[in-house]
Amino acid sequence: MSDPFFDHPILNSPYGYPVRHWELDETGQPTQRVIESRRSAKFVTPIPKPKKKKKGASQKGFVFDEGKGLSTAEQQYDITSIINEVRSNVDSWRALPNPNQWQVTPETARLLQHWRHHDSGGVRPFFCQIEAVETAIWLTEVAPGTRQGKRLLDHLAAANKDANPQLMRLALKLATGAGKTTVMSMLIAWQTINACRHEGSKNFTRGFLICAPGLTIKDRLRVLQPNDPENYYSERAIVPIDMLDDLHRAKIVITNYHAFKLRERVELSKGGRQLLQGRTGDELDTQETEGQMIQRVMGELMGLKNILVINDEAHHCYREKPKEPDDEDLKGDERKEAEKNNEAARLWISGIEAVNRKLGVARVIDLSATPFFLRGSGYAEGTLFPWTMSDFSLMDAIECGIVKLPRVPVAENIPGNEMPMFRDLWENIRKDMPKKGRGQGEELDPLRLPTRLQTAIEALYGHYEKTFKLWDEKGIKVPPCFIIVCQNTAISKLVYDFISGFHRKNSDGSTTLQNSRFALFRNFDDVTGNPLPRPNTLLIDSEQLEAGNALDDNFRAMAADEIDRFKRDIIERTKDAHAADNISEADLLREVMNTVGKHGQLGGSIRCVVSVSMLTEGWDANTVTHVLGIRAFGTQLLCEQVIGRALRRQSYQLNEEGLFNVEYADVFGIPFDFTAKPVIAPPQPPRETIQVKAISPDRDALEIRFPRVEGYRVELPEERLSADFNDDSVLELSPDLVGPSITRNSGIIGQGVDMSLEHLGDMRPSSLVYNLTHRLITTKWREPGEEPNLTLFGQLKRIVKQWLDSCLVCKGGTYPAQLMYQELADMACNRITAAITRHFIGERPIKALLNPYNQVGSTHRVRFNTSRAERWDTSGPPPKNHVNWVILDSDWEAEFCRVAESHPRVIAYTKNHNLGFEVPYRYGSENRKYWPDFIVKVDDGRGPDDPLNLIVEIKGYRREDAKEKKATMETYWVPGVNHLGTFGRWAFAEFDEIYQIGTDFEARVKAEFDKMVKNLLIKEPA
Repeated sequence: MSDPFFDHPILNSPYGYPVRHWELDETGQPTQRVIESRRSAKFVTPIPKPKKKKKGASQKGFVFDEGKGLSTAEQQYDITSIINEVRSNVDSWRALPNPNQWQVTPETARLLQHWRHHDSGGVRPFFCQIEAVETAIWLTEVAPGTRQGKRLLDHLAAANKDANPQLMRLALKLATGAGKTTVMSMLIAWQTINACRHEGSKNFTRGFLICAPGLTIKDRLRVLQPNDPENYYSERAIVPIDMLDDLHRAKIVITNYHAFKLRERVELSKGGRQLLQGRTGDELDTQETEGQMIQRVMGELMGLKNILVINDEAHHCYREKPKEPDDEDLKGDERKEAEKNNEAARLWISGIEAVNRKLGVARVIDLSATPFFLRGSGYAEGTLFPWTMSDFSLMDAIECGIVKLPRVPVAENIPGNEMPMFRDLWENIRKDMPKKGRGQGEELDPLRLPTRLQTAIEALYGHYEKTFKLWDEKGIKVPPCFIIVCQNTAISKLVYDFISGFHRKNSDGSTTLQNSRFALFRNFDDVTGNPLPRPNTLLIDSEQLEAGNALDDNFRAMAADEIDRFKRDIIERTKDAHAADNISEADLLREVMNTVGKHGQLGGSIRCVVSVSMLTEGWDANTVTHVLGIRAFGTQLLCEQVIGRALRRQSYQLNEEGLFNVEYADVFGIPFDFTAKPVIAPPQPPRETIQVKAISPDRDALEIRFPRVEGYRVELPEERLSADFNDDSVLELSPDLVGPSITRNSGIIGQGVDMSLEHLGDMRPSSLVYNLTHRLITTKWREPGEEPNLTLFGQLKRIVKQWLDSCLVCKGGTYPAQLMYQELADMACNRITAAITRHFIGERPIKALLNPYNQVGSTHRVRFNTSRAERWDTSGPPPKNHVNWVILDSDWEAEFCRVAESHPRVIAYTKNHNLGFEVPYRYGSENRKYWPDFIVKVDDGRGPDDPLNLIVEIKGYRREDAKEKKATMETYWVPGVNHLGTFGRWAFAEFDEIYQIGTDFEARVKAEFDKMVKNLLIKEPA
């Protein structure tokens, strides 16, 4: 029997407001029932005794809903969560239709409209990302002016006063894999653009300090720098193209919190220090000051005030509370882990406090999937940061398809065990595993791993093998990735040797290769026994790499073979014998880890990663398909953080339903509490990702430049008005446009009734003419701040009647009286005005108004990544496109590319995909943007130095808005740009028959050529 929860777990589009969710019971398990509303944010919030781990209390379960059991038994539920209240306010504010009601700056309004509506053709901001930024915007720009907002701001201030007395922090909770880096780029863009254009405002800044928990995330966050080649602002169209220049005024420092540690200015040995100090002298102060630390870490920000700090993985940043009498003492590994966490958190928040003292911090924005206090912090473990104001949980992310769905063991063929053995693997093998890190003791034998562990590895590897084969058959250029997370260095080395092969020492000092029985993970050649030039399995100590310190001797010896191989690989790639000399071992291994799953890069061929402790948060490999945990997981928080390494999606392509296809990650050994039944599904391959970009300098001769038009200025005569109506002047009223014209209403019993529009037929035609003329003269013939020109009423009334008689078509039970609806009346006025303007083209010039900040667009700026498989290779020969690929939306476009490349008159062409070519037009009462399909440079007889720029639209079914677009192009945009005289000659063509494109194209080129010749002949006699 089909189970809808597992067959179709994704309910919502990632780009829309979540309108459905799966109901969960009191234990957090799905009831199989879909609720037609958004899931509310439900958290366990401690009141009022926030303790860590109480005596006699045990850590409870934790489900994807992040609700039940995150903390101790004494905690209570805050049903009226502050987060739900903020969400409600933001929802109401978002629903306001008029940007003038938003109470934000024009720049903020422009960005909000861009994020909500701009379709770049690639992965655009998800709803959850926009909502997180909207929350920050609402709290900053809107809330201070409302009563509810002021109360919420007071709550935020009180929460910070208790926990962060020197700082004002705001936490935005986003599930792992939901794209926090994109949110950071949106926050930076919002702040910077406003700061540049409102220099006196205290709400905005162009100085940013981005703090990360380690070097992996720090390296990845370089895309937040506007000058980075792969920066998000242009790559992902985070801001409109005309605003990009403002972002270069931002001062952005990205660092890991370890940099806040005060360093020694003078390196002295213990003996040297004692010698300089003398027997009775004062202790030498050789440590740098706070000011010197700030100069070293963030010198670019010196001189700026009110810095905005953004913390990534912010749950590592807090000020711990003093221990209280009834707090249970932690012991062993738990105590060591808590001390390590507190030391890191103390360094992190102390560094930000120092920045606040020296430079001034306007606000700290915390981003995390788990903004909870950690064990040993003085708060009950799992206590939500009280300054959290927005949430998009992991369950929400799964229901929107933004992350992979983890599959965990739920049943087995061993009777009697409620919990499957491989669900909580560590509890079943821990007594047989090494207790400490690899030290001076006896040599451990990898082949003596516990039987249960070997069986677990074999079982998970078997499914990995099938996945690998599937990817290989699909021609995917990178392999799927299997990650293993270990408790300590002894276990990691044992598992690594077992997985990849090793040399066993013999009694006579020689060694014998013990190759792995996992063929896909072997690091040694089967025949010769030599190390493979590029290993399949990687051993990583993520903690050492994150701090940026040199590797200790122990781990350096463990990874010596791999380090040597990677150095040889660099030399082979660069053909430089000294290329690897200046690269540290830590930098080398970090680069390998950062490039796992990236074709052609150092880690592109890695199939298995064995990690000491846990893989770092922020590790963004999207090829992870299998995870094995060989360590203790004391909290569900840690379970989520480790599983989070496998949650990043491979493909962001929508299916026919407008949803993401479900993707899975198979997990052993991590006791995460989620589903209660098995899910059987075949492995799914990822899509190949390519970079679409302009080929420079080889194809610079094919560059296409275009004007960035923002509006039009038309000066029409006021003596005698006339109109030229054509096919695009026709307005067809139909149920498709206006809604059902007949609706049947029926109760449970009784007679039904048809609700129709028949009564509208009683309206007098003269009344309709009068009302439509009045609307026309007040909206189209009225200068700002002036009264309408009523002297034109008679002429316009004549033209309106002419339009009603010849251009209005009513179908499907619709009536002319529906033009009393303002939206439809404005559509009619637009058609009539376009017809009047069309009549006077050549007599009255139309002027195109250009963007004052960025007047020219170009194919040079095209650069983005996509996994879309439908694409056209533009390599020729000969090439006629500045950009290397055309991303296709239909077979029609592929046919057009074929015709354009083969036509002898075509000089160059480009698809308007992430090009930034927009045409403003009006649809009814609404101002919209239109993105034509192609721009083609055509030699229409004047030679290649004076080409015709032909804008091409390829259409299927033509709705009413298509007529508005075509009328705008032919009546306003093309004449307006041609009148400017600085962008060459332009024309517009619309094709609507795929098999006639070649013929239509030639006919259009010939028509333009004939027109040019005719104009020359007319002018010659003069």
